[in-house]
Amino acid sequence: MSVRRLAPKEVQPESFAFTPENLAWAEATIAKYPAGRQASAVIPLLMRAQEQAGGWVSEPAMRYVGDMLGMAPIRVYEVATFYTQFQLQPVGKKAHIQVCGTTPCMLKGAGDLMKVCQRRIHAEPFHLSADGDFSWEEVECAGTCTNAPMIQVFKDVYEDLTPADLDKILDTFARGETPAPGPQNGRKSSEPVTGLRVLTSPELYDGSVVGTGAGLALAREAIAARANGEAAPAAPAPAAAAAAPPAPPKSDPAPAKHPVAEAVKAAGEADAEKPAKPVAPPPGGKAAD
Repeated sequence: MSVRRLAPKEVQPESFAFTPENLAWAEATIAKYPAGRQASAVIPLLMRAQEQAGGWVSEPAMRYVGDMLGMAPIRVYEVATFYTQFQLQPVGKKAHIQVCGTTPCMLKGAGDLMKVCQRRIHAEPFHLSADGDFSWEEVECAGTCTNAPMIQVFKDVYEDLTPADLDKILDTFARGETPAPGPQNGRKSSEPVTGLRVLTSPELYDGSVVGTGAGLALAREAIAARANGEAAPAAPAPAAAAAAPPAPPKSDPAPAKHPVAEAVKAAGEADAEKPAKPVAPPPGGKAAD
């Protein structure tokens, strides 16, 4: 387990305060919690402080948040040093690269992405590049295993990466631009890299055959017709509703009761011939004659 410590004093700012917009947001966030439970807002306030400060949480920011919530500084330090989402050292001004190093990403080439970071940013994680624009670290699973390997930069994720893709992403950040997040190999979301193989025909999901009574058979005919370059078959007209049978006249006699089966009748007669079972006397009483 790594030791997480606050940044040395020489890099800590002298003070911290929320901007007016962030202060209004913080006050509204604190008001969501019951009286006496304001400390529950410590994580969202620290996250907002980190975003305002350019990606890291300083000691003055922790003290500022603690003062707002009535928390001792050590309690805020405990939270900030426990959760790895909080950066305790200054990060790159343009991008802090978080490379997923869990098993699926490693199997798909995360090690090569880390080599790019070592070459382009710094040989060791948690260090700034020479121009201060970039930093990087290895993180645990970021939740996009299907699209491995991947990186996260602040709130965005970049997936299905090759070393060349990461070089392009770094070049885009270096120009002051933001690359388009998501898969970088052209696929949509986490669809199969070979393309969709099921539900590829609109008739299966666009509602065009709903309510026609034809169901899957008509959809299959439409799919086959499109494959052959033919016009899709027209949906059959809905069948007329069957007329309800007329109600019986009120003068009709009640329906006859079904006859009792002979076996049931015989069983009933046999039970009637058996002697009655004795009845247990009530508590403290006498048995009935």
